[in-house]
Amino acid sequence: MLKKSILIENKSSVTTKNLQLVIKNDLRESSIPIEDIGFVVIDNPEIYISITALNLLVENNSAVIICGKTHLPNGLFLNLNSHHIQQELFKYQIQASVPLKKKLWQQTIVEKIKNQGLLLEKITQNKNKLEFLASKVLSGDTSNMEGVAANFYWKSFFKTDFKRERFGNYPNNFLNYGYAILRAATARALSGSGLLNTLGIHHKSKYNAFALADDIMEPFRPIVDEAVYTIMQHYDEQELNTEIKSVLLQILTRTVYFKDEKSPLMVALQKTTSSLQQCFTGERKKIKYPKLWN
Repeated sequence: MLKKSILIENKSSVTTKNLQLVIKNDLRESSIPIEDIGFVVIDNPEIYISITALNLLVENNSAVIICGKTHLPNGLFLNLNSHHIQQELFKYQIQASVPLKKKLWQQTIVEKIKNQGLLLEKITQNKNKLEFLASKVLSGDTSNMEGVAANFYWKSFFKTDFKRERFGNYPNNFLNYGYAILRAATARALSGSGLLNTLGIHHKSKYNAFALADDIMEPFRPIVDEAVYTIMQHYDEQELNTEIKSVLLQILTRTVYFKDEKSPLMVALQKTTSSLQQCFTGERKKIKYPKLWN
């Protein structure tokens, strides 16, 4: 079932009644079954959400995202008991060998670079060298083909002096918002597959509670890049507003393609993270990543 994404920006109270999420502000009151909700984005410091509502959302595996004063996602609530054999899966994940993690990271970067190449070709209508760079990725990406590809990709993508930086100028703010939503969706899917977000296959910072999400979201990043590029073609606005944030939230329902089926991104992430779980348990050798374009 495809879950709904809800963006709350106005001063509101968020409570529950009869397993419905009730959102009330000065203009109106609305409700939605909690079981239908996948994500709630809270972007106003004057929003009140009851503990009962927060607990019910988390119990139903809804991700609750809190935005900071810059209107970028700043925190995330996830269910800590979302899989029935979670402790056993944690054990497999913790005991995963270094060669396995290096192979999984190699595959992840190959898929990321290929998707960057496909999007760049779609936008520029020209062939590029990214598929060739993808073929040169070694186990663990020890030669840093990810960095080489990124340098070429961003220089070609916007055809300007754009520099991809976390705190950089427009359109970095749009990219940051989209990536934060994608990161939260990936973390939710990993949690649902019984995996520990803190323990990555490549990212290792002791300060990063979502290292595995940062790993697995990499091949999906061009979905955000495409959305931002499209926004830039249709909007003159350079600051995040309600309409632009709503457009970026729609990446969660964008269709992606597996070999024999297609899925909304939100569902596809669950398939990908489930396959990663099987890699840790020895049932699979490769992560099941979708194609972003068919």
